[in-house]
Amino acid sequence: MTLKHELRAAMRALRKRLAEADPEAAERAAGHADAFPPGEIAALYRAMGSELDTDALANVLHRSGRRLCLPVVLERDAAMIFRAWAPGEPLELDAAGCPAPLPLADAVTPDLIVTPLLAFDALGGRLGQGGGYYDRTFAVLPDARRIGFAYAGQQVEQLDLEPHDIRLHGVLTETGYRAVP
Repeated sequence: MTLKHELRAAMRALRKRLAEADPEAAERAAGHADAFPPGEIAALYRAMGSELDTDALANVLHRSGRRLCLPVVLERDAAMIFRAWAPGEPLELDAAGCPAPLPLADAVTPDLIVTPLLAFDALGGRLGQGGGYYDRTFAVLPDARRIGFAYAGQQVEQLDLEPHDIRLHGVLTETGYRAVP
């Protein structure tokens, strides 16, 4: 078992405990969305398991006039695409088994990509689930602002990043938005 695999397992367990201990964290985090960088189109995700839920954030961003979209996995080893979406619109499972907009939704290019994570550090390091979907997508959309969405308790001192790991520009938690210096 690799160190990264062990860290992922430990951080999944921690995130689950944080979710159980603070069911209102996502709502409080959404209250800090006004600190986000500018951008017309914001990509969110549909929370699975103990990921911080984006429903409240979607509503805040939608009411503020930002267009929303969700990622769609079409191929397992490729970058994701994004399709326009608004709260309440129907979803279907994509190739990775994640809720995604229907194929008839317009494909769009987001200015901001809000990403789930298992751990983050103050330098913008992000530990994801290990599938590489977000890093591949960040690589093909280098101008998009990359924002982690997590519990404050998911912060670690420092992550050991690999060459393909792409840093975040900031992280939004229930305690506020922090831009990466």
